Amino acid sequence: MKKKIKTALISISDKKKLIPLLNILKKNKIKIISSGGTYKEIKRLKFKCLEVSEFTNSPEILGGRVKTLHPKIHAGILNKRDKKSHLKDLKDNDFENIDLVIVNFYPFEKILKKTNNHKKIIENIDVGGPTMVRSAAKNYNDVAVITSTNQYEELIHELKKFKGSTTLNFRERLSRIAFAETAYYDSVISNYFNKKTNTIFPKKKIFHGNLIEQLRYGENPHQQSAIYSTSSSSNLKQIHGKQLSYNNYNDIFTALTISKSLPKSKGTVIVKHANPCGVSSKSNHLESYKSALLCDPVSAFGGIVSCNFKVTKNLAIELNKLFLEVIIANGFDNSAIKILKTKKNLRLIDGTNYVSEELLKFVSSNKDIMVQSDDLGLFSNKNFKIVSKRKPTSKQLKDLIFAFNVCRYVKSNAIVLASNGSTVGIGSGQPSRLDSCQIAIDKMKKFNIISDNLVAASDAFFPFVDGIEKLIQSGVKAVIQPSGSIRDKEIIKFANETDTVLLFSKTRHFRH
Repeated sequence: MKKKIKTALISISDKKKLIPLLNILKKNKIKIISSGGTYKEIKRLKFKCLEVSEFTNSPEILGGRVKTLHPKIHAGILNKRDKKSHLKDLKDNDFENIDLVIVNFYPFEKILKKTNNHKKIIENIDVGGPTMVRSAAKNYNDVAVITSTNQYEELIHELKKFKGSTTLNFRERLSRIAFAETAYYDSVISNYFNKKTNTIFPKKKIFHGNLIEQLRYGENPHQQSAIYSTSSSSNLKQIHGKQLSYNNYNDIFTALTISKSLPKSKGTVIVKHANPCGVSSKSNHLESYKSALLCDPVSAFGGIVSCNFKVTKNLAIELNKLFLEVIIANGFDNSAIKILKTKKNLRLIDGTNYVSEELLKFVSSNKDIMVQSDDLGLFSNKNFKIVSKRKPTSKQLKDLIFAFNVCRYVKSNAIVLASNGSTVGIGSGQPSRLDSCQIAIDKMKKFNIISDNLVAASDAFFPFVDGIEKLIQSGVKAVIQPSGSIRDKEIIKFANETDTVLLFSKTRHFRH
């Protein structure tokens, strides 16, 4: 069902791309109503336009807070053109139809990024714009609604094709998009107030996101998948390789989270199936990669490497020796890019702008959503207590904290063996902590990484002596674990009897 457009209302904060739009409206002899800055811009561009206050015969008041909130505006948008009582109401009140609404909202999200001034933020909450959009979207049977400059070309094409009219399918699709726009806008505002009032878990939680990419499929080919962001665009920049998959993104986020927890411009992380299989915080970038790889070179095959620094030519040569799905770095030298691009499917990701923030994490199942704060705080010595008679050397303490940091990103139950700023064995995802100990030890022995400076970290307390005993028998000289077991005293006693350094963390760090 086509509808001829005779009158359009334009009220926009983003005044780009107006000329082609105004030209098509003029060509089809469509009357334009506008207000405020939009009215001035249309007049400046030398197009005819009727100011809202003249149209409604009611002045803008409250400093512009009230201008389009008027019965003549909303009756013109909301009336059903085929309903006699509506037509009578319009005639009795001398109102007229408005057939096209073009609105984009005050840039609330952008203002949040620019200022913390609450008064300024409040003044950038659009009221009239979303109200008109909702009215037009509800009455899509008769009215078309445009909410973004990106839709101007579609509208122009539609008006050209149908000689100043719009089709029902076109209007219905725009209505769906419009309601998403108003919901998104309100969600941003709602979350701002939650943050301002420190309301972490409000009675009604509203989520919003921008589609970044529809992925080829989910974890498996029969599953559909997409990635959204609360920002307008992703803070990851792909500079080479085929499209990223759901599993790639899952591994990338794991790898980046660990990378960003390491000292600035230091550290290499290798991830496979969302678990680290090698991490090193060595200062020398090439040695850092080689040490991380040495922890488990078999699992690294087909994995993801994240470098917390810029990749240069020499490292690129080493990276190219192994089959990898993705390489992430804080930039790549041109020579490195040239080398790595020889593998056409290898994805290269610039993660320079990726920042780990203490935001909420979500896990959904069916109709239920679990929400929790993230576990990203940086560790320092004050987070731990030395409970053994033997005290750690400064080097041991550094390795223990490094191992414990890696451990919290390993799927539970997690055990990490480390030496000289690098992991040498990782046991992950086992129902039994004892099994995780054995896996970490076996990995270490398999790749012949046996050190005199061996330390171990556990993501939760040892419920029995057997776990820590197994680690000490494998050569571990120092252990770090959370406290909280009813057998903590037994663990401390055993550490003292074996002259082992033992540190307790004040917090547990499961990752299920």
